[in-house]
Amino acid sequence: MKKRMLSLLALVLVTSVVLAACSSKNNESSPAASGSAPASSQAAESSAAAPTAPVDISVFAIQENNIDLKTNKFTAFVEEKFNIKFDWELIPSDGAKEKRQISLASGDYPDAYILTHYIDQFSQADVLKYGQQGVLIPLNDLIDQYAPNIKAAMEAKPDLRALNTAPDGNIYGLVAYTQCFHCSYPNKMWLNTKWLEKLNLQMPTTTEEFKKVLQAFKNDDPNGNGKKDEVPLSGSIEEFGVRVIPFLMNGFVYDDDRNYLNLTNGKVESAAIKPEWREGLTYIKSLYDEGLIDPGAFTQNAEAFKKIGENADTQILGVGAGMHPAIFVNIDKGNQRSADYSPIPPLTGPHGSLATHDGGGVSPGAKFAITNKASKEAQIALIKFADYMFTSEGQTNGGSGMEGIDWEKAKPGDVALGKGVEPKIKPIPAVEGEAPRNAGWSGMAHFFMPSEYRDSFVQAGTDIYDSANYELRLHQATLLYQGHEPKELFPLWSLWLDPAETDEASILQTNLKNYIEQNALQFVTGNKSLDKDWDSYVKGLQDLKVDRYLEILQKAYDASKK
Repeated sequence: MKKRMLSLLALVLVTSVVLAACSSKNNESSPAASGSAPASSQAAESSAAAPTAPVDISVFAIQENNIDLKTNKFTAFVEEKFNIKFDWELIPSDGAKEKRQISLASGDYPDAYILTHYIDQFSQADVLKYGQQGVLIPLNDLIDQYAPNIKAAMEAKPDLRALNTAPDGNIYGLVAYTQCFHCSYPNKMWLNTKWLEKLNLQMPTTTEEFKKVLQAFKNDDPNGNGKKDEVPLSGSIEEFGVRVIPFLMNGFVYDDDRNYLNLTNGKVESAAIKPEWREGLTYIKSLYDEGLIDPGAFTQNAEAFKKIGENADTQILGVGAGMHPAIFVNIDKGNQRSADYSPIPPLTGPHGSLATHDGGGVSPGAKFAITNKASKEAQIALIKFADYMFTSEGQTNGGSGMEGIDWEKAKPGDVALGKGVEPKIKPIPAVEGEAPRNAGWSGMAHFFMPSEYRDSFVQAGTDIYDSANYELRLHQATLLYQGHEPKELFPLWSLWLDPAETDEASILQTNLKNYIEQNALQFVTGNKSLDKDWDSYVKGLQDLKVDRYLEILQKAYDASKK
């Protein structure tokens, strides 16, 4: 899962990292911004107090492919800019969480953690635990004194402040604020429109029309090889956004594809206990029983799913579930199959046409934190570095690579991703066969990427099937889903739970999620009967204390509204 999400975000980074509203002139704190002494006296004091040698800072970080942090151009730039020297504790992506936990448990932890959020980061529970133990230091005063850009961002984005501020009022770490429009509607489906045209069918708009299209894909030989080798619908279980159930369930009841929570008139509910959930499972089972859903969609990993989309002999995939089509088909130049797949708008079922919507890449916890091992000099240097990452220049140099190597300023005539948005940053495409540039930190540098930042990124053209314009293709596809989320959404991704109930809620969440997903699969595949076993399934949810879980969440939600 992590590898697939890494490839997704790396691809997004290449195609969609763009400028934020902050000016590069605000890269460092000014006397006025920090409430310091007059400029002349501050300059004299700074000169006298400046260390003659760089400040040594030990950092725990994840080593991504094609990036060598020790020789990286952005690393060298940051070290010179802030007069620091990084002592890296580098680990691979695999096992990152476990190695971070071992690092903390040993007591021999570094001055700071700069993590790659889509691989591993501190959870909210971690932040509270290590913050209250004194391992992670509060950043409040450091931000007030040395980080005007972070302060400005939190004032402009109340949700950013809420995500960063623990229930005790302290900021123990910084989240990766990476708003991604196409990521925020993850459960899409992509339909083979070449087959649709060949069979003289229209894009389905309802659950029943969709069923008829799948039946035609299975029975009417759309690939024209005289064999019934077509796979009408497939997906994977490996990453968020590729499972087939949520998209289909959203015609019956809202499926958040994570914790199965609904919010109705301010009341937190479980979707998976409602009659509409049972109705949705009945519909999905009818597709499965007719052989319209690939059984592998419930068991296979991402690689197996892509083998179906890229079947060597002939095209066999009718519909692929996925946040984006590159999950199941190559989008490189010259690949003809990619252009065959278009997004299916949310299907209208008996109870509406909903679309799963979430924080769009913004996940609670912390990707940046300073520990109590850091000296005062190291703390100040680290928060100034983090503040630089809240400027457009810093975020782009860090996330995309250095200016002049990986990007340049937009020019007259350039067009931004967002409609009506001023273009700011233009990528410099890699040359085929070129060695890795090693000029940026990729996801490790994702600090502040609000939607306006991403939307101001220059597009290479208007051909959405050109891989250089992949982000534009995803942006346009997501417009079909925008506005189909429920009027009320339970914001679990941004809530802080009562610290006394965090561990209990975590255990309940895991048990309930696993139970709901296992039973959904058993009902769809016929291992359990929706007629005979539904009542015992509901009792199982109650035995796992679903009511207690909802009570904890209701309390956190009500507190957040106050």
